[in-house]
Amino acid sequence: MTTPQLHPSKQLKKLQARLRGLVGKAIRDYNMIEANDRIMVCLSGGKDSYTMLDILLSLQRSAPIDFEVLAVNLDQKQPNFPEAVLPNYLEKRQVPYRIVEEDTYSTVKRVIPAGKTMCGLCSRLRRGILYRVAQEEQATKIALGHHREDIIETLFLNLFYAGKLEAMPPKLLSDNRQHMVIRPLAYCPEADIQRYADLRQFPIIPCTLCGSQETLQRVQVKQMLQTWEQATPGRLETIFRSLQNIELSQLADPQHFDFVNLAVGKTPSVEPSDPR
Repeated sequence: MTTPQLHPSKQLKKLQARLRGLVGKAIRDYNMIEANDRIMVCLSGGKDSYTMLDILLSLQRSAPIDFEVLAVNLDQKQPNFPEAVLPNYLEKRQVPYRIVEEDTYSTVKRVIPAGKTMCGLCSRLRRGILYRVAQEEQATKIALGHHREDIIETLFLNLFYAGKLEAMPPKLLSDNRQHMVIRPLAYCPEADIQRYADLRQFPIIPCTLCGSQETLQRVQVKQMLQTWEQATPGRLETIFRSLQNIELSQLADPQHFDFVNLAVGKTPSVEPSDPR
């Protein structure tokens, strides 16, 4: 017996409610948005950033506090970038926006040898520009569209290739302590975001304008995680929960747990004592 399929409008309504709930919970858990915040929503034109903007706009209408939303797109001058897509969409939605034009593409192509991955340098250049724009726009928060799988993938990338236990925090203070970065989709599964984007029919701009990146380490990790999830449904949720349930005493970093002074009958200190 087959399960009856919901009408697309009912699917959309149900899915939006689920994503609103997950985004709302992340905002509450990490105090991402406060009264009178000016949120700079970084809009790339991909499914994740469209969904983030859409859900934040929905929450803005019913939130018990007032906050502003400013959509910002960085036009990096990739070949064949459809410049009119985002302005047309944002004007139709009546969303305040700013398009920032910076030719980082030429810089990356000049610096990175042919055939090598460009994403690392591109990301660093983009981050610096967005921090500058946030300051110019007096934004109190910078919202990025990373979802649950992005965070988990980063954990395994750092584990496998950088030798460190580190992921993407849902809320981050920049190194210069001048910008607060938030990730409202931190609890949202990528599959839900993809279905939502399909149902909403967002005008997606492909992320392959710079050229194919199929050999990226992140793609390999993503495929590994997808295989795990197919074999054991719910595994990704369990992995994500582990990031919220850390036991420093059960790891091995003497910089974050005082193993040196650990002794019977003595209360352990999380922070190691200064050897000086």
